[in-house]
Amino acid sequence: QVQLVESGGGLVQAGGSLRLSCAASGRTFSRVVMGWFRQAPGKEREFLAAISWSAGSTYYADSVKGRFTISRDNAKNTVYLQMNSLKPEDTAVYYCALQWYITGSYFAKAKTPEEYSYWGQGTQVTVSA
Repeated sequence: QVQLVESGGGLVQAGGSLRLSCAASGRTFSRVVMGWFRQAPGKEREFLAAISWSAGSTYYADSVKGRFTISRDNAKNTVYLQMNSLKPEDTAVYYCALQWYITGSYFAKAKTPEEYSYWGQGTQVTVSA
């Protein structure tokens, strides 16, 4: 079993920055993609970014490309989402998730929440105007 715990959310003014962390515990990872999603009230869960656990390859949604950076520290079993130039529209609960892949591209199914096996409980990010 894998446990994911997000932290680092909070209240920030527009234009500011936050770094979210996702600490993973449990089984060792192989052929794993870690993703960040967010969900605002009344909206669908939105894919933000993904990273391959071993290689560190990254994949971003167009909406956050150039503002958000995903990274990982394998020794700490932790994935990060650095968020810069935050906007009020970024206000949401942010989730990390874990997906195993068997074949094909790392990110062929990265944008699909249903393909992820484990989810954290989320951390609230609120951006004020």
